[in-house]
Amino acid sequence: MKNINQQTLDHAAAQAEQAMQQFALTYAPVAEQNFAKVLDAMRAAKISENHLQGSTGYGYGDVGRDALEAIFAKIMGAEACLLRQQIVSGTHAITLALLGNLLPGDELLYVGQPYDTLCKVIGLQGETPGSLLESGVLYREVDFDFSQPNPAQIVAALQPQTKILALQRSRGYAWRPPLSLSLLAKIIQAVHQARPDVIVFVDNCYGEFVGEQEPTELGADLIAGSLIKNPGGGIAPGGGYVAGRQALVERAAARLTAPGIGAEVGGSLLGQRVFYQGLFMAPLVVQEALCGAVFTAAIFEALGFAASPGVTENRSDIVEAIQLETPERLLAFCQGIQKYSPVDSYVRPEPWDMPGYTDQVVMASGSFISGSSIELSADAPLRPPYIAYFQGGLNRWHAKLAVCRTLQDMLVAGLL
Repeated sequence: MKNINQQTLDHAAAQAEQAMQQFALTYAPVAEQNFAKVLDAMRAAKISENHLQGSTGYGYGDVGRDALEAIFAKIMGAEACLLRQQIVSGTHAITLALLGNLLPGDELLYVGQPYDTLCKVIGLQGETPGSLLESGVLYREVDFDFSQPNPAQIVAALQPQTKILALQRSRGYAWRPPLSLSLLAKIIQAVHQARPDVIVFVDNCYGEFVGEQEPTELGADLIAGSLIKNPGGGIAPGGGYVAGRQALVERAAARLTAPGIGAEVGGSLLGQRVFYQGLFMAPLVVQEALCGAVFTAAIFEALGFAASPGVTENRSDIVEAIQLETPERLLAFCQGIQKYSPVDSYVRPEPWDMPGYTDQVVMASGSFISGSSIELSADAPLRPPYIAYFQGGLNRWHAKLAVCRTLQDMLVAGLL
């Protein structure tokens, strides 16, 4: 027990409010710069109402789809982009990038441990049909110290067969800091100097529009992410993207459809307005999510819990991790976030054997778009030290209210 009383909780909330307001002032120029990039890219593409329509069947000549991909590539500082409704998740986008650019005998070298759902993609959890290992791809990991990073350690781990070096920008389900843009730039530069032939791939999930640049602007060869995270702005109803060097994106597109067809087909059955509008809103929504993350870090730190990033630390993604120390607190927190959501607030999330994960996972996401983690959500694997991963929030006030009311309920229940 933390022996927290009402006065302590009220004081912590007041401190967190001040921290959030200060962060909002400091971060505003970054959000404005990112918004300017989006606005200028759309204006340069001369987007009209015609681009906002959908297409059916093969989708040949879908000008809205093609223009949106060109706009996103420009914003990301990439040569090309594959941005499609048919990509079902961030894991799917990453899989397209990897499967499209790895051949039998090539090696995938991962910095640290990959996110849980990618373990089956790689083939690390038994025989998974269609996995990289089944396809003859080799795999290794670099045991990297994210708290004391040394790019030379990564360069030393490269072997002649290494084809792709994979970096995960966000923390996943690990207690480690996200990869900062400055560290990413150093790693990319060091790898390219030592081995220009190695493809540097960055899992960009949760990181879009958080900083002033994207990994591809820093020299990454390939990135991937989900549209129900940052770049969808809470409006895109699904989809994902792969962006980077033209030839590498084309190979990913061949995996999405078929060799020889690639990105030329794919009907925009849902129409394109929600994707354009979501992208337009994304820098603002990311700003709001970051404000909510700072509030959450501040209030939990004031109450004596470990939070990462800390309230004063730099941020490279929208995720806030909190060590809640017991399974009872972890479940109560996630259930509270669900309770104070606009959709399915009456639902009580419970741990379950979610496909792709080794531990039972509890997920709170009372969102307008199913599974959207740019909307307010919290999830966690049921394993010590019982870390909740909190992210999203279309506006900072939702994050503040949900966290404060959840903590109030936990206090009443004797969990604090």
